[in-house]
Amino acid sequence: MDKAEFIKLFCEIGLLKGFTKDFGCLLKESSECIVVLELQKSNYGNYYELNIKFFINGIFNKKYKKNKELKKDTGDVFSRPPSLYRDALDLDTPIDVGVRERKLNSLFDDFIVPFTDKALTVNGIKQLSENQQIVLFPAVSKELEKL
Repeated sequence: MDKAEFIKLFCEIGLLKGFTKDFGCLLKESSECIVVLELQKSNYGNYYELNIKFFINGIFNKKYKKNKELKKDTGDVFSRPPSLYRDALDLDTPIDVGVRERKLNSLFDDFIVPFTDKALTVNGIKQLSENQQIVLFPAVSKELEKL
């Protein structure tokens, strides 16, 4: 599977799972937050990192809207999926296209969708932090307490 086929498959699955595609990323939004999924090609091999970025409305007096600047920004909270899913994102892993598709579906079903659905609310982000699923910078944690 080449790079273009992989990105197309990843995006197709994401669209089926409730994300929208804009600016080369997959996005999900609520009135409280925007979640951005960005595939980043590694400089060290033929694999991708999946950057998961949360933009929280009201934090640091910011109001976010979907735009291409979100791709450049690291967000208020930044995360990556568990290493369990690394082979789904590694094009050097010699697996059949059907197997890779199943692994990507599992990545979305078992991790991305529940994780990002929770991240669409301030309370959900606080729960993710309390459950040690994300790490908040002290300034972000302090700002969340104000919301």
